[in-house]
Amino acid sequence: MATVELRFSALPEHVRTARLVAAAVARRAGVDEAVLDEVRLAVGEACSRAVGLHQNSGISAPVKVALIEEEKQFSIEVGDEAPHAVPGDTPGAAQDGEAEVEEDEMGLAVISGLVDDVQVTTGHDGGLIRMTWPATPPATPSATALV
Repeated sequence: MATVELRFSALPEHVRTARLVAAAVARRAGVDEAVLDEVRLAVGEACSRAVGLHQNSGISAPVKVALIEEEKQFSIEVGDEAPHAVPGDTPGAAQDGEAEVEEDEMGLAVISGLVDDVQVTTGHDGGLIRMTWPATPPATPSATALV
């Protein structure tokens, strides 16, 4: 299992770099070429969401992205350190908070529309979006093929 880790300042201009790195690693991991645009879009949406959460919460910690190459699948995890409401919290969000929640839900809906296998976990210490695609590892050349 190979993993590439990427951390970037929570600034919108770094999202493009995360998208490019994710597409390059996905291609190398054997993700189908027809799916690479979905990978780019989903990573861009997840990273933009994390950047927005960090900026809205005044968090200076970097956004974390892990690109995980496994035997027959490729996963991307985008993590943030923004506090999220969890079930059982006391209600009372202001209208601004409701607008942020609505925008957050829209971003998650876009990601869910692009990726079949999505897991979202959130808590007071941050959140994580894990997206997974099937992959066919590139064939390694045999010794006879090199002759």
